[in-house]
Amino acid sequence: MIKAIAAEVRLAATDGFIQPELIETIYFGGGTPSLLDTAEIEAILQAIHLEHGVAENAEITLEANPDDLNGDKLKAWKAAGVNRLSIGVQSFFEKDLVWMHRAHNAVQAREGIQLALQYFDNITIDLIYGVPGLTDERWQQNVETALAFGVPHLSCYALTVEPKTPLDKMIRRHEKKDVDGGKQSEQFLLLMHWLQQAGYEHYEISNFAKPGFRSRHNSAYWKGVPYFGLGPSAHSFNGNARRWNIANNQKYIQAIVAGQLPFEEELLTPVQQTNEMIMIALRTTDGIDTTRFAEDEKRRVLKQADKYLKNGWLLQTEFFLRLTNEGKLYADGIAADLFLEDK
Repeated sequence: MIKAIAAEVRLAATDGFIQPELIETIYFGGGTPSLLDTAEIEAILQAIHLEHGVAENAEITLEANPDDLNGDKLKAWKAAGVNRLSIGVQSFFEKDLVWMHRAHNAVQAREGIQLALQYFDNITIDLIYGVPGLTDERWQQNVETALAFGVPHLSCYALTVEPKTPLDKMIRRHEKKDVDGGKQSEQFLLLMHWLQQAGYEHYEISNFAKPGFRSRHNSAYWKGVPYFGLGPSAHSFNGNARRWNIANNQKYIQAIVAGQLPFEEELLTPVQQTNEMIMIALRTTDGIDTTRFAEDEKRRVLKQADKYLKNGWLLQTEFFLRLTNEGKLYADGIAADLFLEDK
């Protein structure tokens, strides 16, 4: 797999889909990249450096589970060039971790962060709210624990139940409680208040950062910057079209060995591109830049936005439409209502 990903870097570099002047961010995500040994991470980074210019101060992030962290790994990742860690903590309480079937325990969650902070200044952790049985008090303790560690970035998500997953089946069989949308909204509003008080910037609906610690990689997605996606199921985007690799590992490797990029492609219409901009920009603290619309598009969007301006879910400045804290609870629905229609 590692050889195939390195080979895909070479194939994609000559394909012409994207021709970056300089790589600004690299993100090891998806499955569990912290299971890779250092030589495998170095092999992928080396392949990227051979084919592309990489910025001297590039942000290089690795996703890791708390139970995968140890001093030797952390030291080796840093030596390889990784300078940011994303740790999938989810909760500091055993009860929640057991409910979510996480591999790590509460002790490993705390010890993993303490250890990581000895080697990395730039760390983000994931926390999940709206878990059945999670009280507001325990949710506050989760957030306060993260703040006590001094973690500079938090990604906080409402628990979602995907169809046909084991969790979905257990809820349907009444073996586990279903999520409570009202409780999730309440805990999200509390989260925004607590982190604002702590001096964190709420720069995207699910993301909070101390000044200077916003995720440069994710911020590029939200600005519509083109990106390469490498490996099975990975997506790429060049501003006008989207590609996604085949999901099957073996078929992916076979295609790469044969010198082929195993992807499907979708060309986005101008209206689709605009709607994606609306959906993504609305999630950010900047909001939607209305100067990017043609005049007829701007009139249509502002007309649709009027009811949300009146009920306090949107704010309008000279050039931007932004969600209020209350409006952030309905971001997807508001975005969909602002979408343009293909003619």
